[in-house]
Amino acid sequence: MLRIITQQAEAQTELRRIRDRTSQDHVIHKESTVQEVLQAVKRQGDKALLHYTEEFDHQTLSIDGLRVSGSELDAAYQQVSKELLDAIQLAARQIEAFHRQRVPKSWVHFGDDDVVLGKRYTPVDRAGLYVPGGRACYPSTVLMNAIPAKVAKVPQVVMVTPPGPDKTINPAVLVAAQEAGVQEIYRVGGAQAIAALAYGTETIPKVDVITGPGNIYVTLAKKLVYGTVGIDSLAGPSEVLIIADQAANPAYIAADLLAQAEHDPMAAAILLTPDIQLAKQVQKEVEWQLKDHPRRLLTEKAIAHFGLIVLVDSLDEAAELSNEFAPEHLELEIAEPWDLLEKIRHAGAIFLGHSTPEAVGDYLAGPNHTLPTSGAARYASALGVETFMKHSSLIQYSSTALDKVSSAIQALAQAEGLPSHADSVRLRTQEDLNE
Repeated sequence: MLRIITQQAEAQTELRRIRDRTSQDHVIHKESTVQEVLQAVKRQGDKALLHYTEEFDHQTLSIDGLRVSGSELDAAYQQVSKELLDAIQLAARQIEAFHRQRVPKSWVHFGDDDVVLGKRYTPVDRAGLYVPGGRACYPSTVLMNAIPAKVAKVPQVVMVTPPGPDKTINPAVLVAAQEAGVQEIYRVGGAQAIAALAYGTETIPKVDVITGPGNIYVTLAKKLVYGTVGIDSLAGPSEVLIIADQAANPAYIAADLLAQAEHDPMAAAILLTPDIQLAKQVQKEVEWQLKDHPRRLLTEKAIAHFGLIVLVDSLDEAAELSNEFAPEHLELEIAEPWDLLEKIRHAGAIFLGHSTPEAVGDYLAGPNHTLPTSGAARYASALGVETFMKHSSLIQYSSTALDKVSSAIQALAQAEGLPSHADSVRLRTQEDLNE
């Protein structure tokens, strides 16, 4: 049953426990396993990939079978319904349109004395996309990761995903990849797939940045290879926090809570409300909607361990608790959501009003659904075009401009005990004086 908490001190304790659920001790011992996998792939390349795919995914592959063939890509279109294809194409258009508004622009400023300063944005050479398998297939994850890379004009995009039964990849995933412009796809998952992208193997190229969510082994692998490559974030289990008032529909809220809980046994589903009647109605509605739920077992587990209703004194108090939790997804199911928005400081994505379920953002609104979790929204943001780009500073000084700041630079360099820094300026300005 979804618990109702009425005391603020208890609510804060519980919210901290849920927020920090991925930092528990049971995660620590998995790092040694991941480290072993990373080192094996680094040393043995494709051989290690085949070994771990057999050990962990129970699929026996050949080296030639790692890459998804052109015929498989073509066949995927015949295996999805027209309705699903239309939905994938609509989502792709919406996501691309949104991300085209986010492309950073290079700029140059011409100042006094012919000083030129600026920033130049360029894409990485190669991006690696991880698309999870396991409990479900995720064509939406393909679109959300691949399309920003495409918009950023990354020259080579490589996708990895675990093989399913009979070594197959879900056709919806393959169609989504092609609609997003990805043709290079490998059937490998887990920590070994992250290692292949980070270090390269005989078959899979080394990339510059890795994006995409996965299980705890994938997340730990991304954490350990960071520095060798860039990563988007360390994605934890999904979470939603809903702030609702008496105007909210309890059936809608229950469905939104369950929409998170059905992802994973560690998913979090939280409601903050000042209305005790709404709290009780949502509690009952969750039980009713769970009765014939096809993913009931894991959904009930998530609700039991990481589900919560907190009764607050006011919407302002709800906003403060939300800011402390810094949720991945925040729904403002209240009469005047834009008013409360001013008090929200930390959230990965914010859904405003009664007609904006989080599922809209998951699939096709346009903003990215790869979001910071476990409190990371305090300092991190959604995946975007910027994830696949970096910027270089542009600096040009004329001799006149250098003369004007020469003494200041030399003073700073001498203070830091770096005489050659000072000389590199002094010699240039001295030469100007001697001419």
